[in-house]
Amino acid sequence: MAAQNGGGGGGTPVVLNVYDLTPMNNYLYWFGLGIFHSGIEVHGMEYGFGAHEFPASGVFEVEPKSCPGFVYRRSVRMGTTNMSRAEFRSFIENLAGKYNGNTYHLISKNCNHFTDDVCKNLTSKSIPGWVNRLARVG
Repeated sequence: MAAQNGGGGGGTPVVLNVYDLTPMNNYLYWFGLGIFHSGIEVHGMEYGFGAHEFPASGVFEVEPKSCPGFVYRRSVRMGTTNMSRAEFRSFIENLAGKYNGNTYHLISKNCNHFTDDVCKNLTSKSIPGWVNRLARVG
């Protein structure tokens, strides 16, 4: 298990960045609904999971709050981790093997499942329920 610190003390912040997938979110968001993409920001970079047709990792790295193709909505501080940059890099590389692009599924294995997996490992907390609510409804 990863070294973790869910509180606000020392350590590196673990931040969930949430993006809109549709302009309808401007209305749905206020009802606790929406269709969202999420990425997880740690050590100055953001990591996400997306679909492609190959049996290789769909995990990617981008500048925080700038995931191409999505409109940034908000960030949620999830806690902190005591992992060094090198430890985190090794952790994300190992986890990426479980998230191949051709295994992406909108309901059962999407970007929000990936960020939830990372958050649970780093902070022992799940991402907020509203981020992936429509996938659970589906």
